[in-house]
Amino acid sequence: MLMRYSFVKLLLCLVGLGFTLAGCKKTSIRELEKQPNIRIISVAPTTVQAFTGRTEVLLQYEDGDGDQGSLHPDSLMLEVRDDRLTAPDFYFVPPLSPEGSNVPIRGTIRFRLNGTFLFGNGATEVTQYSIRLRDRSGQWSNTVLTPQIIINRN
Repeated sequence: MLMRYSFVKLLLCLVGLGFTLAGCKKTSIRELEKQPNIRIISVAPTTVQAFTGRTEVLLQYEDGDGDQGSLHPDSLMLEVRDDRLTAPDFYFVPPLSPEGSNVPIRGTIRFRLNGTFLFGNGATEVTQYSIRLRDRSGQWSNTVLTPQIIINRN
């Protein structure tokens, strides 16, 4: 009787192990590129008053070697260009991982577009902003484009 009980116990353990292994599935982990990659999560509001309106942009970033941001405030790594202008504005990005580390990172960056203005005498103008991010090794991310921003005269 004891031998039969041990056999049943062993058989149940093997069946349980089989179900456990069958339930496991291989997942692949996507490696991140060393070049930064960004995408826009949100832009709001998209209608603002000239000079006083502020649009908030939320970006998602990922970087395979984690060299985003800097401790040095003069290192302006976020490029934002009003598509009505030729020269971009630059923003400071604090370190998003410890300097010297080499780890894949993902996260969000939130910033405000301040000082929107009108070029002409009209009551309204429309623009978009081109945005890209540079890492500490000098590699630029892809460029993303905001939705249209409507600027109204005060």
